[in-house]
Amino acid sequence: MENAIQFAYVVSAALFIFGLKQLGSPDTARRGNMISSIGMLVAVVAALLSQGIDYTWILIGVAIGGVVGALAARLVEMTSMPEMVALFNGSGGIASLLVGAAALDPENNGTFTLVTIVLSILIGGLTFTGSLVAYGKLSEKISSAPLMFVGQQVVNGAIVVGILGSAVMFCMNPADPTWLYVVIGLSLLFGIMAVIPIGGADMPVVISLLNSYSGLAACAAGFAVNNNILIVAGSLVGAAGIILTQIMCKAMNRSLSNVLFSGFGSGKQDTTEVEGEIKPISVEDAYYVLEAASSVAIIPGYGMAVAQAQHVVKELTEIMEANGAEVNFGIHPVAGRMPGHMNVLLAEADVPYDQLLEMDDINPRMESVDVAIVIGANDVVNPAARESEGSPIYGMPVINVDQARTVFVLKRSMASGFAGIENPLFYKDNTRMLFGDAKESIGGLVREFG
Repeated sequence: MENAIQFAYVVSAALFIFGLKQLGSPDTARRGNMISSIGMLVAVVAALLSQGIDYTWILIGVAIGGVVGALAARLVEMTSMPEMVALFNGSGGIASLLVGAAALDPENNGTFTLVTIVLSILIGGLTFTGSLVAYGKLSEKISSAPLMFVGQQVVNGAIVVGILGSAVMFCMNPADPTWLYVVIGLSLLFGIMAVIPIGGADMPVVISLLNSYSGLAACAAGFAVNNNILIVAGSLVGAAGIILTQIMCKAMNRSLSNVLFSGFGSGKQDTTEVEGEIKPISVEDAYYVLEAASSVAIIPGYGMAVAQAQHVVKELTEIMEANGAEVNFGIHPVAGRMPGHMNVLLAEADVPYDQLLEMDDINPRMESVDVAIVIGANDVVNPAARESEGSPIYGMPVINVDQARTVFVLKRSMASGFAGIENPLFYKDNTRMLFGDAKESIGGLVREFG
């Protein structure tokens, strides 16, 4: 039996790795997710068979979890997907904390096991509360602005010292759970303190980083309970999360330490001087421009998610292609409020994957684009990142929509984006503002073509 279980673990690990590889491309991502899910099912079944326990409560938990997962998949709006991902990360963190705590056996645990128990509790705890804060910022239940106060670094330093001291005391005397409770409390507090100084505009990076933390917590829990497949799965999630975090930071031209500790939006002020005037355009006039266009680039942002406009965007795309235009989508790595947010939305609308171009692929084409349509994006198309050294986002790579012959910006109002920065694009000579709900505006364009 033991050999069969270990073989099942090897199969699961192979499925995880192959599934993760498939996630690297949009056209295979769904299949990769399914393969990884099958690998996890094999791992869970093998782990349960190795225990010889009563499965009643486990089956009840599986049923409840299955219902919750099915309801979340069906009922949660795409606009709320980042918040759901944050909650998933938090769930993984608290699960690792509980597994680590349950693994404690003072009479039989060695020093190494005690250290892994502390790590699973520490990382799991800060992931849990940090994810809850991220959820609050993303859902705007709490302010998305960075929360900073005098002496914050001193407080955080004291918490870290307290965690290390309590962990050492626990490992020296594991029979006394008092120090373990202190580690749990301080780790939960540290998760809050680590995320509150991070602004809402940096939440995509925080989401991927917390995802990495949840994997590291699971890896530590795997060492605590001596389960090889949990170690492998946690390591893969942790490594993938760190790589994604680095990609996101590169896309913003910022270091991870700057994201975590700078309090974006609380210090450097936007000194961009905006010149020009707003030039609104009607749906009817926008139609005449699009009808004559031979090359169109669509740049989606969080506003498209809010308006649930992805399906009508797909419809407009098909109509423009039938009219002879070449249509592509420009996807910025940090568009939306979680990694891959725009890709998920457009995949839901069955937009062909080969039309989704990354920033580095769409920018060289922008000067030859007749019309660039910006749908609810703001900061990722802000030319101040190139032109104004006084801007907080100066140096951040953006999609250069201002280089297109004509730019349509679809917005409800002139409000600034999630980062709270003025956008000179709106005042450019080649920009026209199409105000209103994005879904209704694009629907109007579809009707004009009809």
